[in-house]
Amino acid sequence: MNKQQTKRTGIIGGSGLYDIDGVHVLEQLNIDTPFGKPSDALILAEVHGQEVVFLPRHGRGHSIPPHKINYRANIYAMKLAGVDRIISISAVGSLREHIAPGDFVLVDQFVDRTHSRDSSFFDGPIVAHVSMADPVCNCLRSALSTACLQAEINTHQQGTYLVMQGPQFSSRAESELYRSWGMDVIGMTNLPEAKLAREAEICYATVAMCTDYDCWHQDEADVSVASILEIMHNNVAKAQSMLQHFFTQPPVAHTCDSQQALQHGIFADLTSQSDAAIRPVHALVKRFL
Repeated sequence: MNKQQTKRTGIIGGSGLYDIDGVHVLEQLNIDTPFGKPSDALILAEVHGQEVVFLPRHGRGHSIPPHKINYRANIYAMKLAGVDRIISISAVGSLREHIAPGDFVLVDQFVDRTHSRDSSFFDGPIVAHVSMADPVCNCLRSALSTACLQAEINTHQQGTYLVMQGPQFSSRAESELYRSWGMDVIGMTNLPEAKLAREAEICYATVAMCTDYDCWHQDEADVSVASILEIMHNNVAKAQSMLQHFFTQPPVAHTCDSQQALQHGIFADLTSQSDAAIRPVHALVKRFL
């Protein structure tokens, strides 16, 4: 791997987004982690003079379902690649009439309904508790908002993302329940991703690309893979345009607390820990050693 720079942007591409247009590929990064291999090789590229690390969340052949993604390996690999901010691009269903298929939502909150997923790097004996009160970096979200405006994408500036287990879609009763809770969009992937990014002290923001109305909408056909493919194709083209506009902006100046999340979150005297305990989280805690 080439010498790392301090300001790299990670992009995790969701369903339909397996490559980025208009980039100069510098290197393919085949990174192994203490948690196994990520979903695919990471691609180090340059866009408008800025270094980008791209990873397709489901693999380039979309061979990994949401409940089988190695989220820890994906985020740890981003950390090892020198990434300090991640743009997560995800296909979602809408739970609100005013959020139409084809719209983008700049998510600001999450509700986690997943289970049996590894959602922390700190499984002991080193324990950490980080704040998830505000799970999204507002500096990054603001820059993405500007890029969406420049790309002329109909964009909602905030919204709560209900993260379901999958891989099945919702029942009608579940969809109505989530609407009654005040949820705005529904998807299957962005947690534990956001939690792990916070533990890795990487700024994180989600661009949710709406493909359907889930199954609650009485005037729309129930969600199916076939029904969302055309909208997904159009959404991917919009996301490509958004990213081009994003990288014409100066690099985001971070003023959020994401990159100091472990400062008061580690419940352990690291100097007393064994090499075996430190090794799996070394990239995350090395600044404290």
